[in-house]
Amino acid sequence: MTERRKRATRARKPRVEVRKSGDGLALKVEGTFASWYQPGSEVTGSVWDAIAAPILALPEKRRKEILILGVAGGSAARVVRAIAPDAHITGVELFQDVIDAAREHFDLDALKLDLVIADALDFIRDDKRRFDLILEDIFVGVGRSVHKPGWLPHPGHELAKARLKPGGLLVSNTLDEASEITGTMKALFPGVLKIEVDEFENVIVVGGPPGLSATALRKEVASNPILKESAKALSFRTQQSSLPSSSPT
Repeated sequence: MTERRKRATRARKPRVEVRKSGDGLALKVEGTFASWYQPGSEVTGSVWDAIAAPILALPEKRRKEILILGVAGGSAARVVRAIAPDAHITGVELFQDVIDAAREHFDLDALKLDLVIADALDFIRDDKRRFDLILEDIFVGVGRSVHKPGWLPHPGHELAKARLKPGGLLVSNTLDEASEITGTMKALFPGVLKIEVDEFENVIVVGGPPGLSATALRKEVASNPILKESAKALSFRTQQSSLPSSSPT
């Protein structure tokens, strides 16, 4: 794993906790459930599997350059690494303390990420690389009052789209902002779908090329050896497709 500090930030030091949770460990940042890890398992059976699942909508040859905005404990990154072992994964995280906790308790170094300690908005404004897949999992606030920062969805998702290769995918983990972010994705991308997770309020919104299909992604997830067990808790729905013959599924 490499680590770079893109730009010093003035964000105050967060409250970071690692606690026993079921058969695994939970990472909490400012009282918010940010990651879950079970040693020996690549998946979580919950939200982070849904965040990573859209990688299966890309052909294998397109699973090469991946950007994760909001690494936390590496739960989504772990799934991505299991599915795409040869991918170059860049992970951006605002807080060094979060990365330190993830290294100590969540075996983060084993994921071989190119880590950047930076504000995600600064990163997508300044970095000129292009990616096949961008996963955005950024929230601010405390406890159950978390929400997207003011720069999401505008201008953040427009900037993220500009960092995608042709045919690439942008994935956003949302809570109360699901409707607004879905609308933004529909304006930015011809193909849009949603993923929901049983017993969680999160809605994962995915923007991509024409023909992006919930039905096709559901089949890929259900047959994938890494995610097939998680598929039972996930529901998929196409929101928009530019193909004339397509309709919501």
